[in-house]
Amino acid sequence: MQTSGNTILVTGGGSGIGAALAQRWHDAGNTVIVAGRRLEALAAACEGRADMHAIALDATDPAAIDAFADEVVSRFPALNVLVNNAGIMQFEALETRRDLAGAEATITTNLLGPIRLINALVDHLVARGDGAVINMTSGLAFVPLIDTPTYNATKAALHSYTISLREVLAGKVEVIEIAPPAVRTELTPGQSDRAAYMPLDAFADEVMALLAQQPTPAEVLVENVKFLRFAEAEGRFEATLGALTAMARNARHA
Repeated sequence: MQTSGNTILVTGGGSGIGAALAQRWHDAGNTVIVAGRRLEALAAACEGRADMHAIALDATDPAAIDAFADEVVSRFPALNVLVNNAGIMQFEALETRRDLAGAEATITTNLLGPIRLINALVDHLVARGDGAVINMTSGLAFVPLIDTPTYNATKAALHSYTISLREVLAGKVEVIEIAPPAVRTELTPGQSDRAAYMPLDAFADEVMALLAQQPTPAEVLVENVKFLRFAEAEGRFEATLGALTAMARNARHA
C-alpha cells in the first residue's frame, strides 16, 4: 500500500483509533473521508484540514450502506482505500438469560457492517487497480475476554473473513488487517484513563510506521498485541486466557 496520494475512507473516523489514523493519513498527504453516525464528531476530526471530509453513515442499515457507497464513489472517484474501523464493544453476562439486543447490535456493526461495505465497494476497488481494504480486528480475536464475548467473536470472524478476502483478491486489491491491543479510547466507559492500556498516539504512530514498510505487512501488529496474537502458536493460550479471565473477575470486584 502506498503511503501518500491515496483517497482513504475510514469508518468510525470521528473518534478514537479511527480519528487518530485518519488524521495521520491526512498529514501524510492523502485525501481522507471519515464516516460514522455522529456528524459533529466527524466534523471535529476534520476541523482545519483541507481534503478531509465527513459523511454520515449508519453501518447497521444495509440500504444506507449501499446509498453511502454510491455517494462516496460519485463524490470521490479516486477512492482506493477502505478502512473498516467502526465498531462497538459491550459488556455481557452469559450466566443468566438476558436481552440479546446488544449482542445482535454488536454483530451487525462489527461484522455485517464491514462485509456489507466491502461488498458495496469491491467492484470499484478492483477497477481502480491500486485498491486496498484494511479491516480493524482486535487482539481479543485470538484470546477472548470473558466480559465481551460477542465482541471477541465478531473480531475473530472478521479475522477469518479477512484471510479469505485476501486470498480471493490477491493481485487485485491489497487486504490488510490491523489487530489493536487494549488502547486508551472511549470504546468502553473509562477506557481512555486506564494506565495499563496503550496510549492512543503511541498506537497510531506505531501502526503508521508498520504500514510504511515495504511490502506492507498483511497483519499490522504493534508490539503490545503480540502476546495475544501469538499465544496459541507459542503454547501460551491457556495461561494467557487465564490471566485475562482473572483480570476481568478482579475488575468486577474492584
